[in-house]
Amino acid sequence: MLHTLRLPSFLLATLLLLGMTANAMAQAGAPFVSLEAARAAIEQSSQIVIDIREPDEHATGVAKGALLIPMSQLGKRLAELPQPAKQPFLVICNTQNRSSRVVEQLRTMGYTNASYVKGGMSLWAARGWPMVKP
Repeated sequence: MLHTLRLPSFLLATLLLLGMTANAMAQAGAPFVSLEAARAAIEQSSQIVIDIREPDEHATGVAKGALLIPMSQLGKRLAELPQPAKQPFLVICNTQNRSSRVVEQLRTMGYTNASYVKGGMSLWAARGWPMVKP
């Protein structure tokens, strides 16, 4: 199923210019954490985890405690993120494709404290890990 994303123009332009896949970013050293590390962070409340999937995706279930900021709203809700270069935080989407690109863009904006979750919520769900309704 295809989803139409409404991205802020600065983010859309950057993503199109980058044209990078999650694999290319991982090879380039883009910051990521394992799914297991993300689960531990959520369970221990040690890091903020931001779920950037869209509301229809959230409806399938979210990790308990994740902050829901759809990618289409991210440009308007940057104030809800931890301050750049301060408290580390994680970004998760369904498969890591969007979250890896968003983290790359955030890092160019000074958010060196952002990392994406490798595997995303699709792998989380496939493992049968706990999810709640938003």
